[in-house]
Amino acid sequence: MNEEHGLRRGLTNYGDRDFAAYLRRSFAHSMGLSREMLEKPIIGIAMTPSGFNNCHRMMPDLVEAVSRGVLAAGALPRPFPTTSLGEVFLSPTSMVYRNLMSMDTEEMVRAQPMDAVVLIGGCDKTVPAQLMGAASADVPSIQLVTGPMSTGRHRGERLGACTDCRRFWSRYRAGEIDKDEIDRVEVRLASTAGTCAVMGTASTMAIIAEVLGMSLPGTAAIPAVAAERLEQPDQAFRNHYREIRRKCVARSYGGFGIHQRGVASGCRSRPARHPDQ
Repeated sequence: MNEEHGLRRGLTNYGDRDFAAYLRRSFAHSMGLSREMLEKPIIGIAMTPSGFNNCHRMMPDLVEAVSRGVLAAGALPRPFPTTSLGEVFLSPTSMVYRNLMSMDTEEMVRAQPMDAVVLIGGCDKTVPAQLMGAASADVPSIQLVTGPMSTGRHRGERLGACTDCRRFWSRYRAGEIDKDEIDRVEVRLASTAGTCAVMGTASTMAIIAEVLGMSLPGTAAIPAVAAERLEQPDQAFRNHYREIRRKCVARSYGGFGIHQRGVASGCRSRPARHPDQ
């Protein structure tokens, strides 16, 4: 393997590259990795689980599914954590921390030895933060979203977070429904794992990632709890591994302009600005 790839990529600076590679292999062996595995290309998996992020509750399953696909494609998966932004759990607002997450993602992707990276996010600001970070890190990347939650039910009516959040709260404040009913609505609004089940920020960002070519076609709206959500990263990575490694570099698109081709056909873009610049 070329020394600029795999475990020899971005060696720690000890003043002796061969020593740095030797030491890195030694520490990697302590994780139960054989020399044969360490010779393979490395695919990082930027994961964002958090006890303060309900949208990402299925993250461990998604990481496992991606890892299966990576191994089947002949590479070595290496999951690593980054900042996770749970919209309703952050004060004063998640937007304050989007750029922090972007910088965290960028630096961890750039600093660690990976030939490509799979970005797993979902909640509102996590996907743009990951795309911005990948654009600056300039490492082949692909976006995987957690998927929307399933809708709930109340008195025969379908509930969607958060279209119905304000609606029922307004009715409660107006005295149209009582405390018992608003309490029942509270536990039915967000009834499964996943992002908000409406055309809100999370769904919009998932679709934008797909339109940009950073996610595989037809994957933005697969429900978080559907089996297909787990099958998709496994199968897709096997099918498109070579394209992802060779071509899919998420450089900023002069304001994140639209990709002409998706990941499936190989994507590469050039400029270098974040979408809010």
